[in-house]
Amino acid sequence: MMELLMEKATQVRKEWSSVCDSVLHERPKFIKRTRDRLWFSSVETMEEILKGYSFSAVRYIEDDGSITLSLMEIDLIENGKNEQESRMALGEAILEYAMEYYENYALYSHSPNRKQHIPYIFKALIMDDPKRIGESVQCLDGKN
Repeated sequence: MMELLMEKATQVRKEWSSVCDSVLHERPKFIKRTRDRLWFSSVETMEEILKGYSFSAVRYIEDDGSITLSLMEIDLIENGKNEQESRMALGEAILEYAMEYYENYALYSHSPNRKQHIPYIFKALIMDDPKRIGESVQCLDGKN
């Protein structure tokens, strides 16, 4: 069924401007180039798709009173003197990792232990704000 929705890459190339307008104002496109199948959409559409993904962390209160947050979706851990500082550090770490992942996408997206990070990477890149990312992390209490 999806094959019926596919537009040929040569036609998309010829009508690039109108295809872009259509993607922005009407709907995403499925594009076929030889054996390759692509999805072309606006960032807003991708943001909507990724709403179902959220960052969550286990919160640990350390002996010195500091807060450690351990991200569940990606192996990242940050500590701060309070939860706000820990969230900000975690937001920065998530965005930094997302940038690294994107720069090394060909390698990371094919690594069995990193492939499942893909939606979280794009969510962080689209959010593009460490503070906003940190504030969005849902925290669960852990036991030390």
